[in-house]
Amino acid sequence: MALAGLLLFGLLVFLFSPSSNAVSTVTQHSQHPLSPPTTPFQKAPSGKRPPPPVVHYHMNNLTTTPDPVSNQENVLILTPLARFYQGYWDNLLALSYPHSLISLGFITPKTREGNAATAALQAAIAKTQNGPEDKRFASISILRQDFDPPISSQDEAERHKKENQKARRSAMSRARNSLLFTTIGPYTSWVLWLDADVVESHPSLIQDLTAYDKPVIVPNCFQRYKNDKGQWDVRPYDYNSWQDSQTAADLAKNMEPDDILLEGYADLATYRTLMAKLADTSEGRDEKLVIPLDGVGGTALLVKAEVHRDGAMFPPFAFYHLMETEGFAKMARRLGWSCWGLPNYFVSL
Repeated sequence: MALAGLLLFGLLVFLFSPSSNAVSTVTQHSQHPLSPPTTPFQKAPSGKRPPPPVVHYHMNNLTTTPDPVSNQENVLILTPLARFYQGYWDNLLALSYPHSLISLGFITPKTREGNAATAALQAAIAKTQNGPEDKRFASISILRQDFDPPISSQDEAERHKKENQKARRSAMSRARNSLLFTTIGPYTSWVLWLDADVVESHPSLIQDLTAYDKPVIVPNCFQRYKNDKGQWDVRPYDYNSWQDSQTAADLAKNMEPDDILLEGYADLATYRTLMAKLADTSEGRDEKLVIPLDGVGGTALLVKAEVHRDGAMFPPFAFYHLMETEGFAKMARRLGWSCWGLPNYFVSL
């Protein structure tokens, strides 16, 4: 009788004790900060594949608040990148927003310069992502453009020629849209567009911009250069952030449907109020001054992700005679979102 009881006890222990070799029946979803979770389609021992997962996202629970750090809000920084500048990468690394909440996305052109930029970018990424954990980013995506650039040179003079603007801005819009639609995820709260030549900003850039709780907001962009005396100086750079004028509206009325208005060209004077010209460069300036805008530039552009999800993108065609970031601002405003600017808060090239 005692022997029978001992055998029964041993059988129960064998059946119910945990085993390190046991196969879990719980479906494990691979997590990614950008993309929806998926499960690899591995064949079961019977040869049949298990059904793919069905995942629910409660988008109403996604927040975009003035205190994104406390609320653990994910920020997606997107950069169209034709040239790699170490100063740009160093500026990213210096951001004080938790890097574990930052995902990066890049798109590079199919050119010799684009190849070199991609190689340099990948080297910088490898060094960072294998370095200290607090400097690592949540995820990084690199896209290569699937179309040829309209102009071969990335020199500033060539890029800003008036005759190149329509084709150039159309290509930039396509690149921005490809990057946005490929990388935005269900957990993305904010999208920060940052040009590849921005090498100087406040480390608290993300916190500073999100604190205004605006759907679309841009700081002022200045460029460092050597003046006639050979000394380093700064000058306004991004003329795409503006308040509209009646002159511009009248010009648009007489344009063909596919014509676009441009800023910064003497033969196409719009007399818009340019945010770049409103800057107070004195040391005692009010950096928190905020003004409404009708057009925005993309040098440094913070957007609530829901604005993009609502359909505001970068038109690669004439949209109310505007394209790219200026067209985006028009589209966002047509969707009911407002655009704002910080004339006295600077980022620099």
